[in-house]
Amino acid sequence: MEMNSPVGPNALDGEGVVGKPLDRVDGRLKVTGGARYAYEMQQGNVLYGFVVEASIGKGTIRSIDTRAAEKAPGVVLVLTHRHAPAQGTGNHREAHPVLTGPQVTCYGQPVAFVVAESFEQARAAAYLVDVKYDRSSGKYPLRTNLREARVPRPSDGQPADSAVGDFAAAFADAPVKIDETYTTPLQSHAMMEPHATLAMWDGDQLILHTANQMLNQGQKVIAKTLQIPVENVRLISPFIGGGFGGKLWVNADAILAAIAARHLKRPVKVALTRQQIFHVTTHRSDTIQRVRLGTDRDGRILAIGHDVFSGNLPSEQTYEGAALQTRTLYAGENRLTRHRLVPLDIPVASSMRAPGESVGLMALECAMDELAEKIGLDPIELRVRNEPSEDPEKHIPYSSRHLIACMQEGARRFGWDKRNPKPGQVRDGRWLVGMGMAAATRGNPLQLSRANVRLDPDGNATVRMAMTDIGTGTYTILAQIAAEMLGLPMERIRVELGDTNFPQAAGSGGSWGAGSSGSALFEACNALREKLARAAGMHPASARFVDGSIASGEQTRKLTDLLDGGMEADGEIEPGRTLEDFSQQSYGAHFAEVGIDMDTGEVRLRRMLGVFTAGRVLNAKTARSQAIGGMVFGVGAALHEGMTLDSRFGYFVNRDLAEYLVPVHADIPSIDAIFLAELDDKSNPLKSKGIGELGICGAGAAIANAVYNASGVRIRDYPITLDKLLSRLPLRA
Repeated sequence: MEMNSPVGPNALDGEGVVGKPLDRVDGRLKVTGGARYAYEMQQGNVLYGFVVEASIGKGTIRSIDTRAAEKAPGVVLVLTHRHAPAQGTGNHREAHPVLTGPQVTCYGQPVAFVVAESFEQARAAAYLVDVKYDRSSGKYPLRTNLREARVPRPSDGQPADSAVGDFAAAFADAPVKIDETYTTPLQSHAMMEPHATLAMWDGDQLILHTANQMLNQGQKVIAKTLQIPVENVRLISPFIGGGFGGKLWVNADAILAAIAARHLKRPVKVALTRQQIFHVTTHRSDTIQRVRLGTDRDGRILAIGHDVFSGNLPSEQTYEGAALQTRTLYAGENRLTRHRLVPLDIPVASSMRAPGESVGLMALECAMDELAEKIGLDPIELRVRNEPSEDPEKHIPYSSRHLIACMQEGARRFGWDKRNPKPGQVRDGRWLVGMGMAAATRGNPLQLSRANVRLDPDGNATVRMAMTDIGTGTYTILAQIAAEMLGLPMERIRVELGDTNFPQAAGSGGSWGAGSSGSALFEACNALREKLARAAGMHPASARFVDGSIASGEQTRKLTDLLDGGMEADGEIEPGRTLEDFSQQSYGAHFAEVGIDMDTGEVRLRRMLGVFTAGRVLNAKTARSQAIGGMVFGVGAALHEGMTLDSRFGYFVNRDLAEYLVPVHADIPSIDAIFLAELDDKSNPLKSKGIGELGICGAGAAIANAVYNASGVRIRDYPITLDKLLSRLPLRA
C-alpha cells in the first residue's frame, strides 16, 4: 500500500487488544537471560578481536610494529593497513572502510585489529602493537573553526536553509525582540549494550550477528564496503540493548570481524569497550544556535530566525538539523532558518535520539520563555497566540495538531496556575523552587516496510520481518496488531524479527519504526483476512474475526477448519502523497519543577509531567515507558550530559560512564507521561504517530526554564551545572 490518501474506518477502530497496556511479550526472556544479544551468540571454534585505536587526532602512521603482538600467547592475526583488503568508500551512511591506509583522520580511528583465541589474549596483545605517528595540526573545537563553515547538502530531503518573507526587515522593525545564542555540547548515546558482532562465512555467504538498528540498510553498507553482492550478506539482530541512533549505521566492529573471519576461515567475535565506543562510533555534534524572535506588543510573532552551527568530518555532510522544528512550530510571516556545517577532525557526528529537535528546542523554547517574560505574558498564552492554522512555510494543513490541548491539560494537572511568574520568589528551606514548561514536537516519517504473516493448522500465527526491537516494545506491539486483526489471543502470536532473510523493514530509528513496520503487518493481515474470508465463502468486507473464528451474518467458521497446510500473506507500506500534502508531527508539552540549593548551586528535579498526542497509541504501557525514557534523556541533556573535548589533541576526555554523566534513579523523582486521545488518518493505516523520540523534545528546555524561574539566572550554555549557577545565585538571607 502506498499512503496516498487518508484511511477510513478499519479493523483497529474497535475496542480490542491494540492500545491496551499489555506486558512485553519478550519480557520474561529478557529478565531470565533467554534473550540473546549479539555478543552472546554462540559459535564453535570462535576467535576474539580487539581494536587498536589511533592515539593522535590527525596525521600519518610513520611505522607500525606488530612483531611483539604476533608472538603473544593465543594471537592468530594482527591486521593493519598493510594487508587489509581493498574496500568500497562513501560517507558513513554508505560505507565503512577500515584500515585503508596510513592516514589518521581522527582520534580513535582503528589502526590495527588483533585476533586471538580469547578476548583477554587479544586485548593484552593489542597493547603490544607499537604505532609511531607523524602528527599534523587538526581542527577540533567547533567554536574556534566557525570561519570554515559551509552550507551542507540537503539531509533526508530537508534543505539546509529556508526563507519566507523578509526576515531582516521584519525583525528590525519589530517592537519586541529577542536575540540570544544558545550552545549544546557534544553528546554520546551511552546505550547499555556495547557495539558487538559475531562474523562467520559459509562459502561466499557472510553471516553477521550484530547490534544494528536498521538491518537492511546495514546489509547494503556491508556489501558495498566489502565489495560483495548484497544477497551474500545476512544480518541477524533479534535483540538490541539500546541504540538511540548509535547503532543506525554500520560501525568498525562489523567490518573488522567480517574481514578477519574471511581471512582466517573461522568465526570472529568482537565487542567494543565502553571507552572505545566514544571514538570508534558516532556521537551528536555540539551546536551553536542563534535564535531571533520579533513580535508586536501583544506577542504575535512577526519575524522568527534560527541559525545553527554544527560540526563533522570533512568527508561528511550530516549536520544537526536543530532549526527544522522552527520551520513549523509557530506562526509568523517572516522566517529564516540556516544550518552551517564546520569541517572538524574529530570522529563522525551522526544521529542521536531526535536529531535536530532535541537540541533545537533547547534553544527555541528557552527563547520563547525569554520572550514571554519580556512581554509580560504567560508562556502558554504566548504559544497559544502563535498557534498556526497551517504549516507556516509549506502552506499545507497539518495532518493533526493538538499542541494547545497538551499545554492546557498539562497546566491543569501540574498546577501551573500556582507558578509565580517573578523569578527567585519561591523557597523551600535552602532551596530555590521554580517551574518551567516547553512545547514538544517531532516529525512523523513513514518508511518502506514489508511483512509476512502465516497461520498454521494448529491455530498459531507467525509474523516475520527484518524489523528490530531496541528495547521499545516492537515485539509486543506487532503481536497486538496481529492478534487484533486475526481475532487470536496474544499467546497464539509468534513474532520473529531481526533477520535480513525476513521481509525488508525500515528498522528502528527516526520515530518511524512502529508505524512503518506495524502498517506493513496490518496490510499483511488484511491480505490474510481476505484469503480466509474467501476460503470460508464469506465476503471479506463483512467478515469479523474473533476468538479464533471468522463470522459473517449467522455463519461462523473456526479458522483452523479453513487451513490445509497453513495459509500466509505478505503486506507492504510505503510513503506516498500524504507526506507531501500534510505537515506531519507529533506534539506535546513538558512541565518541570526544580529546586536549586542556594549554598551549592546543585539543581534537583522535583517533579515532571509530559502530555502528548501521537495518533493511536498502540500499547499504553510501552508508550508511557518510551515517553518517560525520553523525558529522562532530556533531564540528562539539561543538567548532566556533555563530552569534554581536549582542544589540543582532539579526543574526548570523559569517555566512560563514570565521567560522562547520565541521569540515575536518584536524579529522577516524580515523573509521569500521559497521552491524549487522537487518531491521525493521514499518517498511516494504524492512524498512529512515532513516539520514541517525542519525549526528549523540549524536555531539557522545560528544565532550563524552571531553573530560571527558581533563581532568576538564565543559563544558555548546556548542561546547566552548578559552576555556571553558583556565582550568580541570590545571597541567602
